[in-house]
Amino acid sequence: MQTQTYKIKGMHCASCASIIEKTFKKVDGVESAEVNYGTETAKVAFDESKTNPQQLSQKIEPLGYSLVTETAEEMGMSADEHAVHTGLGQSKKEKLVELAEMRTKIISVVPLTLFAIFVLGWDTLAQFKVVSAIPIFWGDFFSHFLPVMATYTLFIVGQPYLMGVYRFLRYGKANMDTLIGLGTAVAFLYSLIVTAFGESLKTYINTGNTYYDVTIVVIAFITLGKYLEARSKLKTGDAIEKLLNLQAKTALVVRDGREVEIPIVQVVHGDLIVVKPAGKIPVDGVLTAGASYVDESMVTGEPMPVNKKIGDKVVAGTINTTGSFTFQATKVGSETLLANIIKLVGEAQGSKAPIQALADKISSVFVPVVLVVSFVTLGLWLLIGTQYLGFSQALSFGLVSFVGILVIACPCALGLATPTAIIVGVGKGAREGILVKDAGTLEKLHKVNVVVVDKTGTLTKGKPELVSIKNLSDRADQDLISILASLENKSEHPIAHAIVSYATANKINLQAVNNFEAIKGQGVKGIVGDVLYFAGNAKLVQELNLSFDAPLIEAETMTGKTPVFLATKEKVLAVVMVADAIKLEAIEAVAHLHQLGIKTIMLTGDHQNTAQYIAKQVGIDEVVAEVMPADKLNKIKELQAQGKIVAMAGDGVNDAPALAQADVGIAMATGTDVAIESAGITLLHGDISKLVKAINLSKITMRGIKQNLFWAFIYNIVGIPLAAGLFYPLFGWLLSPVFAGLAMAFSSVSVVGNSLRLKGKKI
Repeated sequence: MQTQTYKIKGMHCASCASIIEKTFKKVDGVESAEVNYGTETAKVAFDESKTNPQQLSQKIEPLGYSLVTETAEEMGMSADEHAVHTGLGQSKKEKLVELAEMRTKIISVVPLTLFAIFVLGWDTLAQFKVVSAIPIFWGDFFSHFLPVMATYTLFIVGQPYLMGVYRFLRYGKANMDTLIGLGTAVAFLYSLIVTAFGESLKTYINTGNTYYDVTIVVIAFITLGKYLEARSKLKTGDAIEKLLNLQAKTALVVRDGREVEIPIVQVVHGDLIVVKPAGKIPVDGVLTAGASYVDESMVTGEPMPVNKKIGDKVVAGTINTTGSFTFQATKVGSETLLANIIKLVGEAQGSKAPIQALADKISSVFVPVVLVVSFVTLGLWLLIGTQYLGFSQALSFGLVSFVGILVIACPCALGLATPTAIIVGVGKGAREGILVKDAGTLEKLHKVNVVVVDKTGTLTKGKPELVSIKNLSDRADQDLISILASLENKSEHPIAHAIVSYATANKINLQAVNNFEAIKGQGVKGIVGDVLYFAGNAKLVQELNLSFDAPLIEAETMTGKTPVFLATKEKVLAVVMVADAIKLEAIEAVAHLHQLGIKTIMLTGDHQNTAQYIAKQVGIDEVVAEVMPADKLNKIKELQAQGKIVAMAGDGVNDAPALAQADVGIAMATGTDVAIESAGITLLHGDISKLVKAINLSKITMRGIKQNLFWAFIYNIVGIPLAAGLFYPLFGWLLSPVFAGLAMAFSSVSVVGNSLRLKGKKI
C-alpha cells in the first residue's frame, strides 16, 4: 500500500473536493482518499498492483480535474526538490500563469461590466423618477449592444461555468461552476428569447425585462472574486516558499584535493564541504576543520549566532557569519533537518482538522440541495405568484429568484474556512520554531487543561555538570576522579557524561577498565588496576552494606543535586555531586501556563528530593518522581480518565509511550537531533517557552476558523432566503442577482482575508 500526496488541477470549490474524493474512493485498490480544497491536493492511499496515479487521473478528467503526476524532470526540479515540494510550493509557477490568464479576462470584461452597471443604474433610478427615462435612441442602442456584450461574457469569460453545466448534464456531478453557469445561462437564454420573439410573446410575458446585464455583471464579479481568492490563497503558502528559499543551491566540495562548486543534489555522504563567510550551509554535517559563528535562527529562533568548532554539528539552511570552515556531510537531500521541516509543514498544511468535518458534510450535499431549492422556488413563484401578480410578473420574479439563489449559494467560502486558517497557522508556527504534525493536533491543543513535562531536557538543560566532590579517603581528588571517570566512560547515562566531561576539561587521564559491568538501576562496576570499584547511586552502596552520611546526602539532594558514589567492597571512597541547571525560560513558561488556567505536572525518574527542589524553583503544581517510562504512561491514562485534556512534553525518545498516549504529544528537540516524527508537535531547540506560544497559536487559529465558518454560513443563511423571495410578501424585498454575485464573490475573499490576518497576530 502506497500513500502519496498529489497536486490537483481544476478545483474551484469545496464541492469539487467532495466530488474528487468520492470518485477516488470508488476506484478499486484505493484504501483512502483525502482531498483538500485549500491546498488543492489529494492524499491517496492505494494498492500499486491494482491502480496507479495515471489511472486515478483518468477517473476525474471527464469531470474537469486532473492529477499532477509529472516526473521531477518534467517539472524542472531535482529528485530531492521534488520529494520535499508539497502543496502550494509545488504549483506556484502554474498558479501565476493561471492568475495571469484570469487577470486578462477580468481586464477585458471590466469595461462591459461598467457599461452594464451604468445602464442598470439608469433604468433603476428612472423607475423611481430620480432621473428621466432613457431616451428612445439610447434605449435602442443599449438593447442591441447588451446582447453582444453578454454573448462575449458568457461564452468567453464564462466558459468554465458553461463547462460545469455540460458536465452536470452528462455525468450528474455538480459544483460551484454548475450553479453559476446554470444561473447566467438561463438569464441569457430568457433574454435572448425575449429579444428575438418579443412581439409574439407580448401577450404572455413582460417583454420589457431582459437580464443581459445580470449575465455580464454576475460573471464579472464571480471571476473577479475567484481571481482575488486565488491570489490570496497563494499568499497563505508563503511559509513553504520561505523555507524552500533557505536551501542552498550549490555546495563547495573538496574533490581530488581541490575545491569544486557542484549542485546541492550531487552532494553525497562523507563529502568534505567548505563554507565561507556569509555562505549558506548546504547539508547537515559535522565540523572537521576551522571554526566560526553560525546563525541558526532558522532552526532555533535564537537571534545570536552560535560558536561552532571541530566536532560540532551544523544544519542545512543556516548561515555562516564570520570565519571559514570545513565540515563532513552526514545527511543530504531529503534526510536533512530543513527537508524534514519542509515536508512536515507541507503535510500539516494539507491535513484536515476535525472541525472541518461539518463543512465537508455540508459541502458534499450543498450544490444538489441548492439546485433543488432554485427549481422549487421558480415553481412556487409560478404557482402561487401568478395568483397574486399575474403570470408575466411572477415569471419575471421567479427568474430573478432562480438566478439569485444559484449565484449566491456558493460553497467556496465554506470550503476555504478551515484549510486557509490551518495553512497560515502551521506556517506561522514553523517560523517560530513550532512544528505541527497535523491539523488535528493543532485543534486539540487549544483545549488542553493539563501539561505534563519531563524534567531533564525540558525544564532543565539536560546537560548535568559535576559541581562538587567530597573525598572520604586519603587519596588525591584527581586520582579518585580518574577512577570514577574511567568507569563512567563506559556508560551512556547523561550523569556519566558529566563526570567524564569534568575529567577531560581538567586534563585528568582515564585508565583502562577490565570486567566492566552495568548494574541495572544502580550503577556500574569494573576493575581499575587490580582493584574492583563500584560507581553508582545510594541503592548500590546499600546493596554493598557500606555506610555513608545519609543526612548530608539528603541535604544535597534537596537542592537538586544527584549524588554519585565511588566505592570498593570495603568502603565509600568519595561522593561527587552532579546537578542539571534549570532553563531560564522554564520559570516564565510555567507562569504563563498558569495564567492560561493550565495545571502543570512534572514526571521524572529522578530522586524525589531533586524533583521537588526543581519543581519548587520552576513553579510546577504537582510532582511525580522516581517513575519508569511505563509509570509515566499510566499517569497520563489516569489524568485522561478524570476527563482531563493532557499535553505531554518530553524529549521524544524515552518518553515515547507517554507522548503517544497524551492527547497532544510535544517533543522538545534540539538541532539536527530533532525527533520530528515522535510527537504531534515539535519545539525546535528544546525551548519550553515555545510551548506557551504553541498553545496561543492553537487558540488564535481555532478562533480564526470559527470566524471563517461564521462568515461562510452567514452569507448563505441570509442570502438564500432573500434571493428566494421569502421576504417579498412582507417587505417587498428581492435580491438582485447582481448583488448576489457581488456577495458570493466577496464571501470567499473575506474568509481568506480573515485567515491572512492571523499572520500579524502575536503569539
